[in-house]
Amino acid sequence: MSKEDFLEFEGVVTELLPEGRYRVKLDNDHMVLAYTAGRMKRNKIRTLVGDRVTVEMTPYDLSKARITFRHKAEGPGPGVPRTPFVRRR
Repeated sequence: MSKEDFLEFEGVVTELLPEGRYRVKLDNDHMVLAYTAGRMKRNKIRTLVGDRVTVEMTPYDLSKARITFRHKAEGPGPGVPRTPFVRRR
Protein backbone atom coordinates (compact mmCIF):
# COMPACT_ATOMS: atom_id res chain seq x y z
CA MET A 1 0.00 0.00 0.00
CA SER A 2 1.48 3.35 -1.00
CA LYS A 3 1.47 6.54 1.01
CA GLU A 4 -1.32 8.11 -1.07
CA ASP A 5 -3.76 5.21 -0.68
CA PHE A 6 -6.76 5.70 1.57
CA LEU A 7 -9.15 3.20 3.12
CA GLU A 8 -12.84 3.91 2.45
CA PHE A 9 -15.62 2.89 4.81
CA GLU A 10 -19.30 3.67 5.24
CA GLY A 11 -20.93 4.61 8.50
CA VAL A 12 -23.53 6.69 10.33
CA VAL A 13 -22.98 10.03 12.07
CA THR A 14 -23.76 9.53 15.77
CA GLU A 15 -22.66 12.82 17.32
CA LEU A 16 -21.94 16.42 16.31
CA LEU A 17 -18.87 17.87 17.98
CA PRO A 18 -17.46 21.42 18.10
CA GLU A 19 -15.30 22.87 15.32
CA GLY A 20 -16.94 20.92 12.50
CA ARG A 21 -16.10 17.46 13.76
CA TYR A 22 -18.33 14.38 13.92
CA ARG A 23 -18.30 11.04 15.66
CA VAL A 24 -19.02 8.33 13.09
CA LYS A 25 -19.87 4.69 13.76
CA LEU A 26 -18.59 2.57 10.89
CA ASP A 27 -20.36 -0.50 9.56
CA ASN A 28 -17.74 -2.68 11.28
CA ASP A 29 -18.73 -1.14 14.68
CA HIS A 30 -15.63 1.07 15.05
CA MET A 31 -16.03 4.67 16.22
CA VAL A 32 -13.91 7.34 14.51
CA LEU A 33 -13.51 11.09 14.80
CA ALA A 34 -14.22 12.65 11.40
CA TYR A 35 -14.17 16.06 9.77
CA THR A 36 -15.77 17.33 6.58
CA ALA A 37 -13.70 17.31 3.40
CA GLY A 38 -12.97 20.68 1.80
CA ARG A 39 -15.15 20.01 -1.23
CA MET A 40 -18.16 19.37 1.02
CA LYS A 41 -17.48 22.61 2.91
CA ARG A 42 -17.17 24.56 -0.34
CA ASN A 43 -20.51 23.24 -1.61
CA LYS A 44 -22.14 23.82 1.82
CA ILE A 45 -23.27 20.22 2.25
CA ARG A 46 -24.76 19.88 5.74
CA THR A 47 -24.31 16.70 7.73
CA LEU A 48 -26.62 15.84 10.64
CA VAL A 49 -26.88 13.06 13.20
CA GLY A 50 -28.21 9.90 11.56
CA ASP A 51 -26.85 10.70 8.08
CA ARG A 52 -25.14 7.87 6.23
CA VAL A 53 -21.67 8.93 5.08
CA THR A 54 -18.60 7.60 3.31
CA VAL A 55 -15.31 8.30 5.08
CA GLU A 56 -11.73 7.80 4.04
CA MET A 57 -8.79 7.34 6.38
CA THR A 58 -5.11 6.73 6.16
CA PRO A 59 -3.78 3.31 7.19
CA TYR A 60 -1.43 5.00 9.69
CA ASP A 61 -4.14 6.40 12.00
CA LEU A 62 -7.38 4.44 12.06
CA SER A 63 -9.03 6.66 14.68
CA LYS A 64 -9.43 9.75 12.46
CA ALA A 65 -11.24 10.07 9.15
CA ARG A 66 -12.44 12.55 6.55
CA ILE A 67 -16.09 12.60 5.42
CA THR A 68 -16.07 12.61 1.61
CA PHE A 69 -19.71 11.84 0.75
CA ARG A 70 -23.13 12.14 2.40
CA HIS A 71 -25.62 9.62 1.04
CA LYS A 72 -29.10 10.80 0.19
CA ALA A 73 -31.76 9.96 2.74
CA GLU A 74 -34.26 7.28 1.85
CA GLY A 75 -37.94 8.17 1.69
CA PRO A 76 -39.69 11.40 0.79
CA GLY A 77 -37.62 14.54 1.03
CA PRO A 78 -38.17 18.22 0.27
CA GLY A 79 -38.72 17.49 -3.44
CA VAL A 80 -41.95 15.54 -2.90
CA PRO A 81 -44.75 16.81 -5.16
CA ARG A 82 -47.61 18.41 -3.27
CA THR A 83 -51.27 18.29 -4.15
CA PRO A 84 -52.15 20.69 -6.96
CA PHE A 85 -53.32 24.15 -6.06
CA VAL A 86 -57.03 24.70 -6.73
CA ARG A 87 -58.09 28.27 -7.39
CA ARG A 88 -61.52 29.17 -6.09
CA ARG A 89 -63.70 31.89 -7.60
